[in-house]
Amino acid sequence: MKAIQAEGLTKRYGETLALDSLDLSIEPGEVYGYLGPNGAGKTTTIRCLLGLHRPTRGRAELFGVDAWADPVTAHRRVAYVAGEPFLWPAMTGAQTLEFLGRLHGSVDRAYRDELVQRFDLDTGKKVRALSKGNRQKVQLVAALATRADLLLLDEPTSGLDPLMEMVFRDCVTAAKQRGQAVFLSSDRKSVV
Repeated sequence: MKAIQAEGLTKRYGETLALDSLDLSIEPGEVYGYLGPNGAGKTTTIRCLLGLHRPTRGRAELFGVDAWADPVTAHRRVAYVAGEPFLWPAMTGAQTLEFLGRLHGSVDRAYRDELVQRFDLDTGKKVRALSKGNRQKVQLVAALATRADLLLLDEPTSGLDPLMEMVFRDCVTAAKQRGQAVFLSSDRKSVV
């Protein structure tokens, strides 16, 4: 079964065509870089795949489940990192990781602790005090620690310094080796 299967996926916002007849097939264990400039429809694609936006035409499935028709089932095997990390400002990094883990339902806590160390994340600080890069690290650690079958990552290295980008690439390689599918969007070729 395909991790992602999209056929003719199209999204219009009024007169604006944001996504035009996308056909896409991604296998488990595959890392897929979805590259393009800002405004090319990368985030729209991810939102349609997740069932956050209804496609104007076409269809998309995650592991055989249409996320628009059955989002709860579709999301059970997915972890998502948004391009803009909007987190809860009054919570600490540790509280946010714990909350996101409970929302997902499964977390490899030992791996999460390892990721906190590898990403050099200070989990004692409140989210409001974190830089964009550190808020991005919170999202990445939370998503990777789920060991979800599919990682949907929208501009995952935005705000990260080059050393943290290397850590991220190592984590993606490890996910691939475990058989996880990784779909990541970026406006830079160097991320993949």
